[in-house]
Amino acid sequence: MSVQKRIQRITVPELMARKKQQPIVCLTSYHAHTAALIDPHVDLLLVGDSLGMVMYGMENTLGVTLDMMIAHGAAVVRGSSQALVVVDLPFGTYEESPAQAFHNAARTMKETGCQAVKLEGGERMAETVAHLTQRGIPVMGHIGLTPQNVNVMGGFKTQGRTKDQWPQLERDAKALAEAGAFSIVLEGIAAELADKISAAIDTPTIGIGASAGCDGQILVTEDMLGLSPSVPKFVKEFATLGQQIATAAESYANDVRERKFPEAQHTYAMKVTNKD
Repeated sequence: MSVQKRIQRITVPELMARKKQQPIVCLTSYHAHTAALIDPHVDLLLVGDSLGMVMYGMENTLGVTLDMMIAHGAAVVRGSSQALVVVDLPFGTYEESPAQAFHNAARTMKETGCQAVKLEGGERMAETVAHLTQRGIPVMGHIGLTPQNVNVMGGFKTQGRTKDQWPQLERDAKALAEAGAFSIVLEGIAAELADKISAAIDTPTIGIGASAGCDGQILVTEDMLGLSPSVPKFVKEFATLGQQIATAAESYANDVRERKFPEAQHTYAMKVTNKD
């Protein structure tokens, strides 16, 4: 009897070994069907708390709950088979203490089947990152433009535009790397600074609106597909699905109004018979 070979997911050590090697391909995903479509083409799927805005129409990520992240994370794990799946810890679920972070991260991994979690913050979160990694929970860091701090930052603003901001961001990256983060997202960071950080640490950097000098890139899938109403300037749209969906919906509506129902187009439509 033949045994079908099981596809192995990319592991944390494999991803870490990609430092200064082949660029790491990452996209966000929030549900099983999309995960299944993009899984063969990426190294990492991030179930980001950006789902609050993308899936739920929230103004920012602050209203996202742990239950929401777990539900979507489990769906992405079910829909994928190859990519490393990382789930965001949402605002208010890890900042209070390392113990709080471990409780919520462990629950997330148990209930979703994901391979790692992501949290925002640099030096201030280094103790928590070390606490988690020492207890078997791989952590992806996130510095620069950190959406959970949107109220402190006064909006979604590029970081490191002036060199007086550089030292803190460099310390943030170094602290996360030393704490054991297996990768660090650099979001909205000036390109020259992102290059400097990427060269200074042994941990892979994943850019989003940062620099081609990073070890990989991540985009919000809906932005890349042209589904978002407002796409960041740095994003290349590889499709225009938003317009295609709107056009398809308009065509469907016109058919219905003209009574061109799908049933009329098929010979297998239900027929009334005289049989009892």
